[in-house]
Amino acid sequence: MNRPLLSLFFYANLAIVLTIAVYRVYLYAAAPDASALLVRQIDRIEAVAAEGEPLRFAVVGEGNNSIGMLEREVIPRINSSDVDFVVSAGNIVSGGGEDKYRSILQILSHLDIPYLLTFGENEFEEFGSTRFYQRFGPHFYSIALPQARLVFLDATGRTPTDWQERWLRDILETEEARPVIVFAGHPLVAPEHETLFEPDRGAWSEPEDQDRLLTLLSRLGVDMVISAGAATYSDHVVDGLRHIVTGGAGGFVVNDEASFYHYLELSAGRDGIQIDLVRIDTAPTPLAQRVEGLWFFVYSLFYVGWLNFLAIFSAFGLTAMYLYNRLFRERRYYPDYDLRVPVDPGRPLRIAMFTNTYLPSINGVAISVNRLKAGLERQGHQVLLCAPTYEHQNPEEGVFRIPILISLGAAFRLANPFHRQTWRAVREFQPDIIHLHHPYWLGSLGLRMARRLHVPAVFTYHTRLEQFAHAIPLPGALFRNVIAHWLVRRFANQCNEIIVPTPVTRDYVRLIGVDGPVHVHPTGIEVERFRQSDPARLEELNARYNPDGRMILVTISRLSKEKNLDFLIAAMKELKGRHAPPFRLLILGEGDERARLTGNIRDADLTSEVRLVGSVPLQDVPDYLNLARLFVFTSVSETQGMVVLEAMAAGLPVVAVNASGVDAFVQNHRTGVLTEEDLDAWTDAVHALLVNRSEREKLARAALEEAQHHSVERFSSEIAKIYATAINAKERASKITFRRMT
Repeated sequence: MNRPLLSLFFYANLAIVLTIAVYRVYLYAAAPDASALLVRQIDRIEAVAAEGEPLRFAVVGEGNNSIGMLEREVIPRINSSDVDFVVSAGNIVSGGGEDKYRSILQILSHLDIPYLLTFGENEFEEFGSTRFYQRFGPHFYSIALPQARLVFLDATGRTPTDWQERWLRDILETEEARPVIVFAGHPLVAPEHETLFEPDRGAWSEPEDQDRLLTLLSRLGVDMVISAGAATYSDHVVDGLRHIVTGGAGGFVVNDEASFYHYLELSAGRDGIQIDLVRIDTAPTPLAQRVEGLWFFVYSLFYVGWLNFLAIFSAFGLTAMYLYNRLFRERRYYPDYDLRVPVDPGRPLRIAMFTNTYLPSINGVAISVNRLKAGLERQGHQVLLCAPTYEHQNPEEGVFRIPILISLGAAFRLANPFHRQTWRAVREFQPDIIHLHHPYWLGSLGLRMARRLHVPAVFTYHTRLEQFAHAIPLPGALFRNVIAHWLVRRFANQCNEIIVPTPVTRDYVRLIGVDGPVHVHPTGIEVERFRQSDPARLEELNARYNPDGRMILVTISRLSKEKNLDFLIAAMKELKGRHAPPFRLLILGEGDERARLTGNIRDADLTSEVRLVGSVPLQDVPDYLNLARLFVFTSVSETQGMVVLEAMAAGLPVVAVNASGVDAFVQNHRTGVLTEEDLDAWTDAVHALLVNRSEREKLARAALEEAQHHSVERFSSEIAKIYATAINAKERASKITFRRMT
């Protein structure tokens, strides 16, 4: 199946469903001011009736809102007749939703005469009872005219039957000698003919309730009951009471002898009631009439409930695509073992990179991208890095800065993806490959460029997006459990190669459905730089942060919710309460949680034990690490935990919460200690290393040895091999496609 067309169909249906949902919210939020409309209609009818002439009025049933028959045939005929007003016997709307009530107001505005409405099943459903009451009036009411009394019952069950029966006795026991017509939304006795669909049932549908009401109506001298609730015409007398069912003003009729389009014309006066059936035949033959009935039913779906029709159709479309995707699309749950080898192009590569964050912003992605760029350039490759613009940024060779659209603090900056100079710069650079470091925004821009330029796209999955649900203006569970995984899967499956930093991350992307080639390569670090420190600078830091000679703990973390720093502060409070050797924790990093964390530190009485150092220049990080004796880490949102590797390169043992991105480097009780996210267990581990120098030094030596295997040079060489593999695979695929076409 053509995937672009399938994607277009999916997004079109999704857009329809979302648009209709937003429109319905708008309908509820911007309801019109119309209220008690029946009061004005009754005033007009009473003015006509006061002249004393016999009243002529039309009765329609099953109008079903603005269906074609009601609007195109029935209303024009009623307007051209000499009737004084029109009565709906029920179900003039196709549902009680806000859009249905707005539609019927529009249709009724085409009438040249007053109207009265019976509260029926369709008016009641979808919480329509409140709308009917607000727009038109009570659910049951009566009009006493000189020529006749018209009584409208609520047969839906909304109003208790005993209350209405008591009301009927009150108004009819002393009734003058004039005809009485009762309107009910569903038949009180079964129609003469069997109907295609079962008639509506309501408040008086049970036999004992029906008998009680019919007995009361006969005793009170009611002349006839007119109801809707079935797409038929029926007129018969039961126990002396005339029952008429009229359901041909727009419902789905069969167009036979019992079910056809029609309405009634009644003449009421002191001498009684005369009824004329007005049949509407717009098709010349019985077969054409049946086709016409089906057409008007389909027409009603588009014209009356077209929003519902589109919503249902789109929902079915989305469901069908989901089932197709789950049942019939082939998936590769195991790695692709086709021979894919790097082929040396014999020249330096030209690599374009796209990242949503970069220096001078200090975070794991920015540092990782910077190190990869530097390592590739030292190997002789050319790199064009496309990144957002920052204030106080330093000029850097090979970095193209993109202007900002939106800036929400220093850490969150949305670059302009429509910046034409970006396209021009990348085209002129003529890349061999494009490397994407985010699955959205500038990452999406880079993916479009890769397709346009016909070069491979490589994606590095750096960040666990689901851990940022608190920062996204969407329901947390929806983003965390659905959107984040869908975003990563959709983006990664459009790329030629995927790079992840740890085996656990590889397992994750496989689990969510990424079926392309996945390579595990942790970001390299400059190992030697973290073993060096400036003695003068170290003495200065000791004087500032450790004048009283305590044991220094250090962590490097952005001050944000997903870094789990509340757990770390709680552990420091527990450690202090245990009377551990004097210690001081330095937290290197900046973020939007600084003010709250400062308050937490103060409330926990840790102002002497915990210091928020703030953002530290990259070149100064080794000095802070060499000041410490232990590196602590509590984040559970890492894909790699590069700062952990840096601490190990500085010869520090690590105590961390066991989580993805950390377990790839920290081997429990060899290079550090891993615990569950349990406050007592984690604090026990820190306390034990503070008091056990020999164990601390043993772990430090092993940590330093492990860090030697993760140099920037080795990392960038491995990434260059992935580039060569992607270029070779794309060239082979192009040759195969060309041969098939020729």
